[in-house]
Amino acid sequence: MILSLRSPRLLPFTIAALGALLAMKAVDLGRYVAAGRPGAATAVLAEARAAATDPPPAAKPGTPASSAQSPGAAALAPPATGAAASPALPSRDSAAPPPITEGERAVLLELRQRSQQLDERSAALSAREAILTAAEQKLEAQAQALTALQKKLQDLEAARTQREEAGWQGLVKLYEDMKPRDAATIFNDLEMPVLLALVDRMKERNAAPILAAMNPDKARDVTANLAKLRTRRAAMGSAAPAGG
Repeated sequence: MILSLRSPRLLPFTIAALGALLAMKAVDLGRYVAAGRPGAATAVLAEARAAATDPPPAAKPGTPASSAQSPGAAALAPPATGAAASPALPSRDSAAPPPITEGERAVLLELRQRSQQLDERSAALSAREAILTAAEQKLEAQAQALTALQKKLQDLEAARTQREEAGWQGLVKLYEDMKPRDAATIFNDLEMPVLLALVDRMKERNAAPILAAMNPDKARDVTANLAKLRTRRAAMGSAAPAGG
């Protein structure tokens, strides 16, 4: 046996909703009348008549009556004024910076003064370094000039010594070419430093005959002084003259 279910009738629900709406409008009308606003009461009555003349659309079959929105509920709902706005948050850009305290101001001032002192010290050190660099360059130039002057003096001394030696060698050759007796006569009258310089540069085979022809006392003094001269020279490590 097949049971057939009847679809629920919507007309009773519609009548009940219209009745509730009329009751609510009547209450509102009474409030406006009590407040002394007849025009508002007329508007409310006209709205109620329009709602009774145009019934709401019927709900689809199978939809529960409680899910259909009644005109009364729509009337009771507050008018929408737009999407619900979230609470406004303060803008980060528009927020004012926090004020600087006296302690922070003092710290910033001290840091600025310290930075200025460091800059001044750095400038002073740079200037001192530049002065030292200039002094070092000047000392180096003077040292180079002194070195060049010393070399020049050494060259001059070497040239003088060479010229002096050349003069002595000329005298030595002159006396070596003379007869021993004639040279001995001259040597007897020479002073000891000059005589030692001549005999020291002469060859031994040429000096021996001259010493033999000299005054014995003079020849003895020349021999003693010549020995001392050559001993001192050997102790100093200098080279012996050509005639030694």
